[in-house]
Amino acid sequence: MRKKTKLSAVMVGMATTGALVLSSGGASGHGYTDLPISRQKLCQNGSVTNCGNIQWEPQSVEGPKGFPSSGPADGRICSGNNGQFGQLDSPRTPSGAAWPATKVNGGQSYSFRWQFTAMHSTTDFKYYVTKPGWNQNHNLARSDLNLTPFLTVPYNNQRPPQTLSHSGTLPSGLSGRHVIVAVWTIADTANAFYACSDVTF
Repeated sequence: MRKKTKLSAVMVGMATTGALVLSSGGASGHGYTDLPISRQKLCQNGSVTNCGNIQWEPQSVEGPKGFPSSGPADGRICSGNNGQFGQLDSPRTPSGAAWPATKVNGGQSYSFRWQFTAMHSTTDFKYYVTKPGWNQNHNLARSDLNLTPFLTVPYNNQRPPQTLSHSGTLPSGLSGRHVIVAVWTIADTANAFYACSDVTF
């Protein structure tokens, strides 16, 4: 346990958490969203190509928890502050196209889904969305987001199953392209997992 704690601190400090996890196998839990489909899943399933290492490790976007008061730096939210997965932070795919977006309706009930390759004791799941008029031409920053989550799902230190869905209501009053940031906060480490999903209202 002590060795893992020290390794986690090194990972966060170097901002290459995912790459080190990939080589060390040090983490005991990983996950990502596929409803709405996240950028890392689009890379993994081949919908977006030339993404780098994230195509093999969609579940490894792990970074410091505490978002939005702490956590990943502005401009590095979608990668979880992880330089190895920096392609996820760009407002456009590696080919220069817009990220594929899931069509949604404001005010609708939506079933958000996570896939886990292993499970951590969980504090909660929180979902944030960009504000009207947000700047779509730069890497996502806190100033682009409504920093009050539109959905919080407490999980009371339980461990999730391999697939977990929970329902919530999408914000109303939004139109056009937006980004939903999903944050899975871990109870027994200093980290959280991040997933950015592009949507069109």
